[in-house]
Amino acid sequence: MYKLLSGINAWMLALAAGCLMALGWPMHQLTLLVFIAWIPLLIASEKTASPVRFFFMAWLSMLVWNLLTTWWVWNASPAGAAGAILVNSMLMALPWMAYRFCTKYCGKTPGSISLIVFWLTWEYFHFNWELSWPWLTLGNALATHPGWVYWYSVTGVAGGSAWIVSINLAAWRALRNSGYHGEPFFRLKTVLHFVPPAMLKITPLLLSLFMRPANNEGISAEVVVLQPNVEAYTEKFNTPPDVLLSRMIALTDTALTPATQLVVWPETALPLQAWEDELSDQTEIQRLKNWINAKGNLAIVTGVDSYKRYAIALAPSGFSARKLNDGTVYEAFNSAMFYTREMQDSLQLYHKSKLVPGVETLPSWLGFMSSLFDSFGGISGSLGRSDSAVVFRANEMPLRPAPIICYESVYGDYVADYVRRGANLITIITNDGWWGDTPGYKQHMQYGVLRALETHRWVARSANTGISCFITPDGSVLQPQPWNTAAAIRQTVYVSDRQTFYVRFGDWLSMLSAALAIYFFGLSLYRRSRSKPHLEDLPYRSIL
Repeated sequence: MYKLLSGINAWMLALAAGCLMALGWPMHQLTLLVFIAWIPLLIASEKTASPVRFFFMAWLSMLVWNLLTTWWVWNASPAGAAGAILVNSMLMALPWMAYRFCTKYCGKTPGSISLIVFWLTWEYFHFNWELSWPWLTLGNALATHPGWVYWYSVTGVAGGSAWIVSINLAAWRALRNSGYHGEPFFRLKTVLHFVPPAMLKITPLLLSLFMRPANNEGISAEVVVLQPNVEAYTEKFNTPPDVLLSRMIALTDTALTPATQLVVWPETALPLQAWEDELSDQTEIQRLKNWINAKGNLAIVTGVDSYKRYAIALAPSGFSARKLNDGTVYEAFNSAMFYTREMQDSLQLYHKSKLVPGVETLPSWLGFMSSLFDSFGGISGSLGRSDSAVVFRANEMPLRPAPIICYESVYGDYVADYVRRGANLITIITNDGWWGDTPGYKQHMQYGVLRALETHRWVARSANTGISCFITPDGSVLQPQPWNTAAAIRQTVYVSDRQTFYVRFGDWLSMLSAALAIYFFGLSLYRRSRSKPHLEDLPYRSIL
């Protein structure tokens, strides 16, 4: 098998790796492929002497993976999709180059370990810089199989990434060791080579059997989620807000009972574009508050557009600051609003903090490209944002919702921070209609499953259209609503204050990997400066 694979052209191997990874991604139902998808690229690495040539092979592999899994971004912005896919795939090739460098100067075994830590470090970096686009974090591939990864409550998705890379490496080494010298595949000695990758696969699955969280722990509460099914590009912004409000209230009323404590409406459900200091005076907000007040102890989490004015001396710096013709400095926000009867004239607001690069935010170091970002379908500047996670609270209700807005649900540690701050229910409000009826909105919903696993919290997910649902702490998806359907769904959820290991310690595995990556890279630089690599330390003799 190994000799057969190593005889294939290296470029074809790189192409195959990208295709296998894409086929294993949600929603193709071929998840097991991700555990072997990188074997062709690992073989291509040992076949290719030129680092430059291998960089383009790795780029090709990552490009195919990106293209086949995130092509749907094209529906929202063709130029933005092209830029994101090309740049993201190029950056994803960098851990592979670091792996080759380490293998060359430190040997095969340290090199294999280094691929794990370099990849996890890259993912951690991609979660935390201004061009963050962690949609293809490897651990996300397991979102459709929550029963495999209940231990995400300890490691987060980084554990899944480490698991996938480790099995790829172990399977590759088993293939190489069993087949390099032409041994028959079914000899006992050959089969034993595959024991380590098999154990790597089985052990976490067995561990997961004993880590399934309870779904009914804590206090019960009734929640209603709305899916209004408003067309995202024209109908939402061309329909008068009072008309939209009437439709949403009428639909929500079909699911409400006297026991309902919380209603969740989607992102930008109220496109009021109002100043925040005047928000409570808006006719639609007054009507919404009157409706809530008449229901007793009911609360609402909903998306709104909002703007905030600043005195010149207090104006923010950076691309989020905008100016009107009269000199007024302001910021625009994609916001979540919380209201319950006890708040009277006040409102609680949270401004989306994890903004989509190019669409909602412009990195500070790319200011010279602002006109280009306009063509990506985004903004020449940035939305404002909250400084940190904000938990919505009211004295009269046991629920403390975490207002997660759209893209923010991809960020495990950021969502966990809400729980660290006291949130006992995750509410995801989103508008996935931008992407059309594509795999995009389905993948996005599945990532919400991972947030439930990591935090052991119920998730109430309100999408403008497909997929609104409830997600239990063990990752079960309840009452999922299909695309292009208006609906209101009701569910009894359970809340508690218990925190998982991951919530308490965050992305500890990623930070550990970053420290090890620095060590491996430093060791490789040191050995490079001390001597030339030995033959046995090169990727393989076949490259000579």
